[in-house]
Amino acid sequence: MIITAVPASPEVHALGEGPVWDADRRRLLWVDIVAGAVHEGTLDGGTITPARRHDFGSTVGAVAVAAGGDLIVAERHTLTRLAPDGSRAELARVLPEDRRSRLNDGAVDPAGRFLVGSLAQDGREGEEVLARLDGGAGVTYLDTDLVLSNGLAWTGGRLYSVDTMPGVVWARDYDAATGRTGPREKAFTIDDGLPDGMCADADGNLWIAIWGRGRVECRTTDGELLAVVETGATHTSCPVFAGPELDTLVITSATQDLAEPGPLDGRLFTAKVGVRGLPTPYWNPSF
Repeated sequence: MIITAVPASPEVHALGEGPVWDADRRRLLWVDIVAGAVHEGTLDGGTITPARRHDFGSTVGAVAVAAGGDLIVAERHTLTRLAPDGSRAELARVLPEDRRSRLNDGAVDPAGRFLVGSLAQDGREGEEVLARLDGGAGVTYLDTDLVLSNGLAWTGGRLYSVDTMPGVVWARDYDAATGRTGPREKAFTIDDGLPDGMCADADGNLWIAIWGRGRVECRTTDGELLAVVETGATHTSCPVFAGPELDTLVITSATQDLAEPGPLDGRLFTAKVGVRGLPTPYWNPSF
């Protein structure tokens, strides 16, 4: 099945990423990584209207929201709490200050813990992390040998995580109640394009943005291809299910690394794909 997404907003992002649906406030959040910005907007049908922007002095890899409206923001090396009144506080350092890496994609597990990965900015390979903020216990590192940590999704009691450059989707058992994880194993690989951001639907399937190919692929957790959503933007970066019924797929994209961006590159897109997503868990600041 092939579905065509439609542009949802005229705004263009250098590296649009990490869309999040805040159901209680009916707002959409997303980031522009290289601009160091967190965006808020509204979703009306297939149209996204920007409403607010929060600027940071570094890259911003990901954002998540708490039930009370606070945001957790992955800056270059650290996690920051942004309160509704605009005040900010550093929560934790994930990467050493002198490390030539930055935080990248992140997401909240079913119990409310925030996970985030990293990517190298100096050509190193096999040294990047997938980390979890565990409150009083500090930062727990689930992986320390990745090339480019990216999309995260939970379904069927398992955590699925992307390592972009080798094209691998990893899987492991994940006990949300305790945070305990099982051994990491390869779920499947993607050979045509680079897997980027990811989310899961209510049927237990994965929706994966394919950087460099202008599409989002729906795959089973065994890797079987079920559907493709075409965007027309070369660097499709991340999907999320949004809207009151969680039946609208919102997709970010980027102009980064394109010598001559086309008219759709860097835009936000929406698509009706015939399934509903899982509710986005709220970040629990006690973790």
